[in-house]
Amino acid sequence: MNALRTSLRVQLVLFTFIRMLISIAFRMVYPFLPVFRDALNVPLETLTRAVGLRSLVSAFVAPFLATVGDSRGRRAGLILGMSVFVSGAAVVSLWPTFGGFVTAMVLMLIGKATFDPSLQAYIGDRVPYAQRSAAITVTEFSWSGAFILGVPAMGWVIGRAGWLAPFQLLGVLVLACIGVVLFTLPKQSAPHAAASGALGNFKVIVQSPAARMVLLFTLFTCLANELVALTFGVWLEMSFGLQLAALGAAAAVLGIAELSGEGLVALVTDRLGKRRAITLGLLVNCLAGAAMPIFGGSYAGALVTLFLFYVSFEFIIVSSIPLMTEVMPAARATMMSGFVTFASIGRALASWFTPLLFAQGFEFNTGAAIAFNLLAFVCLRGLRVGPEHG
Repeated sequence: MNALRTSLRVQLVLFTFIRMLISIAFRMVYPFLPVFRDALNVPLETLTRAVGLRSLVSAFVAPFLATVGDSRGRRAGLILGMSVFVSGAAVVSLWPTFGGFVTAMVLMLIGKATFDPSLQAYIGDRVPYAQRSAAITVTEFSWSGAFILGVPAMGWVIGRAGWLAPFQLLGVLVLACIGVVLFTLPKQSAPHAAASGALGNFKVIVQSPAARMVLLFTLFTCLANELVALTFGVWLEMSFGLQLAALGAAAAVLGIAELSGEGLVALVTDRLGKRRAITLGLLVNCLAGAAMPIFGGSYAGALVTLFLFYVSFEFIIVSSIPLMTEVMPAARATMMSGFVTFASIGRALASWFTPLLFAQGFEFNTGAAIAFNLLAFVCLRGLRVGPEHG
């Protein structure tokens, strides 16, 4: 048992490193959009639409690839996700044009959306439900780590080797990690699937009341967060006339908020119970949203309320992942790919609502976010999963 735990700890460190590399490729696009715009000689509007296309394509393609983690085993799903990621890095390296850049973004995000569900399913297989939040949180540190450590590192690389260098470096590192995973992770038989094939697993999930509830919960919480995430920068700029450096400082605060939210999950979610922890997160998120227009008259007040909003959202999402791994144990990878898809759909819907609401005032965005959080709470109340559901 001790050897098993030691082996799992080593694997979690490896998986966290791999996931951070993959997440860096996703997160670095936003701050370096002007760099890519100038290098590719395309309008910024065209580039931002390409970023939206990346999410849309991934939302509908990745779930079918992610089912490999159920049909062929978790290791196969992990290797497939990393391989698709590496293929994206290879495309833009060999074809350094706007078309190659867009293709690379799409493939790299599909790789991430294939890798993550298999990883979460693997942890769900190996770690008891009562201790699962702490184990999953270890790998979730890769998300904030990619923003706090990885993005500045890629900025340094771009400054010295050009805009292609980060793609090439990340591709080589992930390719090396494929070899490490093949060497260290034993080949596993596929878990007993709930139904045969990808479409069969999706059908079982759609027919499950618990799965429908948790997917709607994901859609509502991500929609609520995106309503604020898409407008807080404009709100700060309009309210305080902030320059780029000050907006960068605000982004750093949000990166620290993400890290703090993940740390809180590791400390309290298993102790409180997943449902209680998520409920607490929703409450804090609603209070932070209500406080933004009230205390946002000062820059310090705006940053504090934004910090609370982001730390509570990260706490909600990371606390909900171990809950989701218990919804459909026989098709965990498919279930977690559904989580990725509905999160993307929620963000896409928010992109339509946000400008209309913001035209009426930022308080309309925060008010709508609170309303969608309440819908998420209704879904959570109707969910019965795991030994703590009573």
